[in-house]
Amino acid sequence: MTLDELNKLDFKTVADWPLGAKLGLLVIGFVGIVGASWWFFWKPGLQELETGQRKEQELRASFTTKKGQAVNLEAYKKQLADIQQSFGALLKQLPNKQEMDALITDVNQAGLGRGLQFELFKPESETQSEFYAELPIKVKVMGGYHDIAAFTSDVAKLSRIVTLHDIAIEPNKDGVLIMDTTARTYRYLDEEEINAAKKANEKEKKDKKGGGK
Repeated sequence: MTLDELNKLDFKTVADWPLGAKLGLLVIGFVGIVGASWWFFWKPGLQELETGQRKEQELRASFTTKKGQAVNLEAYKKQLADIQQSFGALLKQLPNKQEMDALITDVNQAGLGRGLQFELFKPESETQSEFYAELPIKVKVMGGYHDIAAFTSDVAKLSRIVTLHDIAIEPNKDGVLIMDTTARTYRYLDEEEINAAKKANEKEKKDKKGGGK
């Protein structure tokens, strides 16, 4: 069919069109219907299907995780109990407020027992955390190499936790060494101190929140 013949076609007389023209119109109509169906119905449906599939995968992953947690619940409980027991054992290694003076004396006696000469032994300000307090002690001692080494070993063997930090050793004279260090010891807070710390933290949070308004 030529272009002139196509131009002469009248939609009012479709029934009289040649077979080729009718088939062409049918194909165009079919393509239009399929395209409209895809755009208005199938495409949104496929998008919803993909969203549903992703949601299903997320739910399956969440279910698998929660199922694993449920299966291992008893193991988690035992692990928590072990952690609490270990924490309690470590806590027992910390002195209480009344025992701190005796512990400080023990550190001092450990140095004197090794024949060291104290140039400085000064407890600093205490800092508190959630469950314990830390007390740094500035220490400066003079003595022989073996005596200083024995002193650090004795401190490590104390029944309560004492750690040495920022150790600096310099020679003096006649084989005598000078050691500067900070001994840190710790104590656990009693219930009254813990409650006071919690109230102070809550008040600080409220003050910050109020100041931010």
